[in-house]
Amino acid sequence: MTKDDIFARIVAILQETFDIEASRITPEAKLYDDLDIDSIDAVDLIVQLKPLVGKRLQPEAFKSVRTVQDVVDALFGLVNDTAAHA
Repeated sequence: MTKDDIFARIVAILQETFDIEASRITPEAKLYDDLDIDSIDAVDLIVQLKPLVGKRLQPEAFKSVRTVQDVVDALFGLVNDTAAHA
């Protein structure tokens, strides 16, 4: 799975779950400041992203996440870590 694939999935989740316009969802968009994603919403987002990784996501992996690109990078690392150990 590429970073572009992950970004596209995140965009879809943000649109469907949080009713955020696609034009607002850019890699540089800050989750809280730009997209109004609070800590409760972030938990919902992580739950929805779990199938991409295929295992339980540890909240620690997302503590430093501030932008959409941070989410993409964190998931990309988890997906590739899972693939390397498969």
